[in-house]
Amino acid sequence: MFDLNLIDEEGHYLIELIGDLDIYNNKKFKEKLADIYEDLDKDIVVDCSKLEYIDSTGLGSFISLLKLTRDEEKEITVKNLKKNIKKVFKITDLDKLFNIGDEE
Repeated sequence: MFDLNLIDEEGHYLIELIGDLDIYNNKKFKEKLADIYEDLDKDIVVDCSKLEYIDSTGLGSFISLLKLTRDEEKEITVKNLKKNIKKVFKITDLDKLFNIGDEE
């Protein structure tokens, strides 16, 4: 199961990830974010507090968001990573590419 909430907040978009971000849910991820891919005008904050699992396809989705924000000269922050997902970010060195925010 996977879901995504996109909330347009003042100063940034908040993306709440829920469930498993993997090869089976990547299409849903891209469809739900299509609007901001068209015209990114704010920074992005990704809340991973409800993200349970991520595979290499899911990591690719994060990298696509990173590329988008850099191309548009915006910032992306990933926050509330669970221990298992934070470990994946460290193993793949993605923790060096993303701003990793503290837990709330």
